[in-house]
Amino acid sequence: MDLELRGRSVLVSGGSRGIGRAIVETFLAEGARVAFCARDAAGVARANEELGADAFGTALDVTDPAAMESWVAQSADRLGGLDIVVPNVSALAGGSDLETWRAAVETDLLGTVSMTSAALPALRKSDAASIVLISSVSGRENDIFAEPYGAIKAALIHYGKTLSARHAAEGIRVNTVSPGNVYFPDGVWGKIERETPDLFAECLGQNPLGRMARPDEVAKAVVFLASPAASFTTGTNLLVDGGLTRGVQF
Repeated sequence: MDLELRGRSVLVSGGSRGIGRAIVETFLAEGARVAFCARDAAGVARANEELGADAFGTALDVTDPAAMESWVAQSADRLGGLDIVVPNVSALAGGSDLETWRAAVETDLLGTVSMTSAALPALRKSDAASIVLISSVSGRENDIFAEPYGAIKAALIHYGKTLSARHAAEGIRVNTVSPGNVYFPDGVWGKIERETPDLFAECLGQNPLGRMARPDEVAKAVVFLASPAASFTTGTNLLVDGGLTRGVQF
């Protein structure tokens, strides 16, 4: 299937590693040009070297709205506009204290909101405008990541649906992808495997397919939803969880 992404301009946050990096790589493989950001300057520099001439990385703190607005504007100028935006950031915050909640809100929720808001003027000029938010199965179920991570991820699903209704008349599609357990060595599950192997084994055993997802498996779902190939799909929340969740979506 031709996803009709050749020459399209894409913005991705959290793009230097893990799911974000896989999203960038998948867009590039489809012929798109991608501007991405991440907090770690060294990681961004490595990614710039490895991803090639059609990817442009910037070290950025997504909790700084002014910096985010500036980056989005500069990226739109460099790419000649914007067609697709994928906010993919998380503090991976766990704990009930207020500082942990603030970190989750500032990064996961407001980092997404500021990126989306800054990109809307450019997206309105595109003939294939699309936004894909990254939530989690923890936004649907009460699991070990419920507070505050799951609560904020649930808010993102609601935010995506709200945006889809608000901007449909402008031709801007908005969808959400909710991954299940996604394993990569320097990610949260790699850390759990090293530090608490019994917990890792228990969680691994809850996956009906017998394994956790690879980042590229989530990325392919994101890129499809973002692409013109999904031109009549908006307002959906796509689970990419290998059957981990048991609830029925109506």
